[in-house]
Amino acid sequence: MSAVTHLPAASSAWLPTSPCMPDVCLRAQARRAGPLRRAARMAGAAAVLLAGLPIALALGRTARRGVVTMLWSRLLLRALGVRIVTHRGFSFIGGSARVRAVPGEDGPALLVANHVSWLDPLVITATAACRPLAKAEVGRWPIIRTLAGRGGALFIDRDRLSALPGVVADMTAALRRGESVAAFPEGTTWCGREMGRFRPAVFQAALDAGVPVRPVALRFLEGAGAGRNAGRNTGAGRNTGAGRLTGERVALSTRPSYVGDDTLLASVLRIVATRDLVAEVTVFPAVRPVGPVALGGPVQRRQARTALARIAEAQVRTGLVTGLVEPGEQVVAA
Repeated sequence: MSAVTHLPAASSAWLPTSPCMPDVCLRAQARRAGPLRRAARMAGAAAVLLAGLPIALALGRTARRGVVTMLWSRLLLRALGVRIVTHRGFSFIGGSARVRAVPGEDGPALLVANHVSWLDPLVITATAACRPLAKAEVGRWPIIRTLAGRGGALFIDRDRLSALPGVVADMTAALRRGESVAAFPEGTTWCGREMGRFRPAVFQAALDAGVPVRPVALRFLEGAGAGRNAGRNTGAGRNTGAGRLTGERVALSTRPSYVGDDTLLASVLRIVATRDLVAEVTVFPAVRPVGPVALGGPVQRRQARTALARIAEAQVRTGLVTGLVEPGEQVVAA
């Protein structure tokens, strides 16, 4: 449920952990950026961060906060050398009498995604106007604290289970005001080759606010084909795919992952050293529980949020395996 969670998690017994570790999961990049490109990316990212401070201080709770945060997130990702492609996923819900798809709903929603990297909140806010759920530690980082807080981030203290109802209440209030909220229900980061289970707690906010849940699948790709296809995408629209059926070599990338005992600096250095890095975002149709449940009893609410968590998780897993290309494999044009 936090923006980033690391192993070990001994101080936070209620949080899940993933088996991903840098020495096991990280693979060499397909194409390495040269020293000048890496230096330019670091300088560009620093410039975007510093330029964002006066803008963030002036934003407050203005109606344009979501749009400004979206544009700023795109600039920071581009400075780091990360491009974005987006897809619309297809949803078929079978075997569930508790949840139904509502593909026509475009209003505020609880966005739920798998969690790979500290880049994930940036990728989500770059593609949709929303308020991301971040760990409380982010609120103690200089510069980042101001940027995240003024950009609309909601914070959760990973070490205090008693704080969870308050966080859900804050998410509910934001959703009721017409603001979308993004959360990562795995509660920890995975390397991108696998993902964890979605924990149901944050789904209660969607039930209380009466808004749908919109599953989002995130994965990172790299390779010459990925870079060229992403270059033809603005970061906001749809794309036919990052290297899918183009005859180009495109692979799943674990370079942006932020897992285990990894450090933020090491992760940043890997990202700026990787050429043709693409963040692929697959947005699925929204889903809602069948019938009113917000005013139901504890059992009914628990069953509804558990059903939402399972359906959303299944959809995200579908988005992660579709067209998956492992390193060393070749995509062949049809």
